[in-house]
Amino acid sequence: MGTLLLEGGAEFGGAMREPDLKAIELAGGWDAPIRIIPTAAAPDHNDRRAGNNGIRWFEHLGARDVESIPLIDRDSANDERIAQTFRDARLIYMLGGFTHYLGQTLRDSRAWRAVLETYQQGAVIAGSSAGAMVMCEQYYDPSQGQIHPGLDLVPSSLVLPHHDTFGKNWAPRLTSMIPDVTLIGIDEQTGMLNDSQGRWTVYGKGSVTLYTGGTKTTFNRGGTFSL
Repeated sequence: MGTLLLEGGAEFGGAMREPDLKAIELAGGWDAPIRIIPTAAAPDHNDRRAGNNGIRWFEHLGARDVESIPLIDRDSANDERIAQTFRDARLIYMLGGFTHYLGQTLRDSRAWRAVLETYQQGAVIAGSSAGAMVMCEQYYDPSQGQIHPGLDLVPSSLVLPHHDTFGKNWAPRLTSMIPDVTLIGIDEQTGMLNDSQGRWTVYGKGSVTLYTGGTKTTFNRGGTFSL
């Protein structure tokens, strides 16, 4: 099994250097194939620009093999050529944007099954904002005010991205709607990486806040916890 990286947003700011460098290291180093999924930015036709931003960021960090994959709808999500690009990857990074569109596009698709194969073989799967949200068992769609099943890489959880700006405002409602689910508030320019023992470590500028069992616990940079 591979590694998961969940980030809270503003992903290509300088403070994300620490978790992203760690992800590159875990993926195998500078020559590891990095593939970016810009799907969440497709509804407002921002996927190409967002994907190029991701390429520039990872190349700036020193990565040598970075591509943004044109996965923008259900047809492309079920394109076998696109699915194959993920089987060959070692770090797969999902960008932010429209959460529900991302979740519905990837669910039960050839591309997502390929991502899971790669993850089971040890790759790093990462997501920022919407990308992190869909990785959990459930995600919140603020445009509809509804909770939906996620892609379930992180069981019994739901991410509140941009926690230090607006994400924290979702917590009171969601803790009452899904009291048995752990809410994970991740600040902007902040990430959390897991290890083989199931422990998570906080990297970057801000903190991670857990809402569970009626309690609220905050972990700053370098802090570790289990879910």
